[in-house]
Amino acid sequence: MSFDYENLSKKLRVISDPKRLKIIDMLSCDELCACEILEKFGITQPTLSYDMRKLEEAGLVTSRRDGKNTFYSLDKDSLDEIEDSLKLIFHIQDDCICKE
Repeated sequence: MSFDYENLSKKLRVISDPKRLKIIDMLSCDELCACEILEKFGITQPTLSYDMRKLEEAGLVTSRRDGKNTFYSLDKDSLDEIEDSLKLIFHIQDDCICKE
């Protein structure tokens, strides 16, 4: 089995932060403006920007500008890839690493 453990590890590291994980949960409902996300946390705008940049760099979130506002949404393909990868790791497969 050819598996990109390094890439998966980087993505999991980004979402291991409880605040970022909560942001992902919030975005699972719908696209949100940064201001709407900020309302849910007692953090500053620069702190939110840092977390959102980390989520974007990991390919988990996408953003779009509309005037002065930035709207964020999940990259569902990337999250599906994480879910599929974890299923492969957590369950025995025909080409499992344990059979090499």
